[in-house]
Amino acid sequence: MYLWRAVDAEGEVLDILVQPRRDKRAALKLMRGLLRKQGFAPTSIVTDKLWSYGAALRQIGMSDRQVTGGGLNNRAENSHQAVRRRDRSWIGFKKPGSTQRFLSAHAAVYSTFNVQRHLISRHTLRTLRGDAFAQWQAAVAAA
Repeated sequence: MYLWRAVDAEGEVLDILVQPRRDKRAALKLMRGLLRKQGFAPTSIVTDKLWSYGAALRQIGMSDRQVTGGGLNNRAENSHQAVRRRDRSWIGFKKPGSTQRFLSAHAAVYSTFNVQRHLISRHTLRTLRGDAFAQWQAAVAAA
């Protein structure tokens, strides 16, 4: 199984997709889902050099917006290191459906609690963490 992950410029996870193949069809499913959720077309799309991204973007008509190489996709690569660590400790995920559900929930929680620490002061970090925990408590109480 392959983990397809879309991350915005600030490191927030936009979408996660678990697919059995790394082909044009899977890339197309990810791209269309992202465009539908975001509601607008981005000015640039940073990918690695996998051919299926280019084929999917050509079919959508956005191949001129693809940017590759030079370590530009490091943000996406680094954003799922935590998932890789967890996957290794569990000796892999067992089923694709449960993996998709877990990773979607994990991405939402991770995006809520992940703060770009190097950009803010300690006082601001404490305030943001307090707000995040309050949101988490409200979400857990509602469920």
